[in-house]
Amino acid sequence: MQRFALSSLSNFLILASISTALTSQADELPPPVQTLANQGLTIHGQFDAPGGLRGYGASVQGQDMAIYLTPDGEHAIVGTLMDSAGNDLTEAQLDEHVRVPLEAETWQLLEDSHWIQDGDDNAPRIIYTFTDANCPYCRQFWEQARPWVEAGEVQLRHIMIGILAPNSPALAATILGSEDPAATLHAHNEGEIINADAQPRNVEEQVYDNNQLFEELGLYATPTSAFQYVADSGNLRIDRIQGLPSAERLVDMMGSEAP
Repeated sequence: MQRFALSSLSNFLILASISTALTSQADELPPPVQTLANQGLTIHGQFDAPGGLRGYGASVQGQDMAIYLTPDGEHAIVGTLMDSAGNDLTEAQLDEHVRVPLEAETWQLLEDSHWIQDGDDNAPRIIYTFTDANCPYCRQFWEQARPWVEAGEVQLRHIMIGILAPNSPALAATILGSEDPAATLHAHNEGEIINADAQPRNVEEQVYDNNQLFEELGLYATPTSAFQYVADSGNLRIDRIQGLPSAERLVDMMGSEAP
């Protein structure tokens, strides 16, 4: 299956909120690199580079980049390092030292959000999906996923948000705050009318937190779904689909043909 790579980390990563040991211990950074950090770059990790250079993975405003420190430790170069054959020596380093750890952090943020489980506890594949109760495409996606969910192969985790209609936040809170949120969401997706009721403040704050996460990840469409896959490098990566997936992408997301 073809992977649709993220065009930039800002598509599905929170960069500004993630700090690392390097950024928290300024005395570990050489002066030129520290100067760039002071100007707003986040330094994520260090790696070896040819020619006596020392590399640093960095990011700013959703863009990842490499910094190369010269052997004298007095100068820093921001850019792509090429060898004599024209091979890009930077891309793999950015994957390992910036994208992989940040995607792991992002996956944890999704896990820590307020979601409703749809599927077996032991399903081998987990998919997080941002769901607005007023979104017809969310309901269609729920229907698309039924074969895999009912076969115990996929667990959907619906991160309930309220963005599409004036009553969306209250409706999301009503579903989250119900006695059995999974059953309530299931009934809603099968066409049962759910009336939005006032909920305790902590439940309303759960919807607010989910909305904030949706915005901070730079998302704009519901459903937006995220899942992990093993890259050629062996690292776990995040793929995401905004809106209804095509038939090909649905299989990619679910990890197999329909049971």
